[in-house]
Amino acid sequence: MMWILGAMVVALAAWRLDWRGLLADKGRQHLCFGAAMALVPLWMLQAGIRDGLEVHFLGLTTLALMLGWRMSQLMALLPLLLVTAFGIEAWPDLAVNLVLGVILPLAVSYFVFLLTYSYLYRHLFVYIFVAGFFNAALTMAVKSLAMAAYMVWSGQYGWSMVQNDYLSILPLLLFPEALLNGMAITLLVVFRPQWVCTFYDRDYLHNK
Repeated sequence: MMWILGAMVVALAAWRLDWRGLLADKGRQHLCFGAAMALVPLWMLQAGIRDGLEVHFLGLTTLALMLGWRMSQLMALLPLLLVTAFGIEAWPDLAVNLVLGVILPLAVSYFVFLLTYSYLYRHLFVYIFVAGFFNAALTMAVKSLAMAAYMVWSGQYGWSMVQNDYLSILPLLLFPEALLNGMAITLLVVFRPQWVCTFYDRDYLHNK
């Protein structure tokens, strides 16, 4: 089931993507692959007590804001495959990690951005603190809760074990994840706003 869902989402992301424009733009290619590769060390630095209950920083909110929903879904496959090939993640868990560890967090991050863009005042600090900082913390919480629910539902661990060995450390991760993404987005919109496809100068800097 996870394989089917993951394949459908990846196919949907690839559908109607401007492949011709991407292949013709070397700078865009370097940006996409560079952003994806930056996630590899983040995902390799894992901590956990039991197999399948490891935690690590995501960085996916920054990726979603930089590349948009479609491209971020495709580019996030690269670090996932690499950390799996390196033995950090297990191959049998690839589909679960794809759906719950990549697709879901990216969807949440981009959805929160759409909400902020549609319903909140379009200002630079709203973009940084809401679409970047708080969005990243919410994304980490959703991903962790989804993974915990899957572990209990699949029968791999009991709820008490998941709660004590996994969810208990979640509050310690929310602020660092938010800070990491918030700082990254701040640096990007200040020094390289052209790298962030969801940041529009006319809306966030010149909005009266």
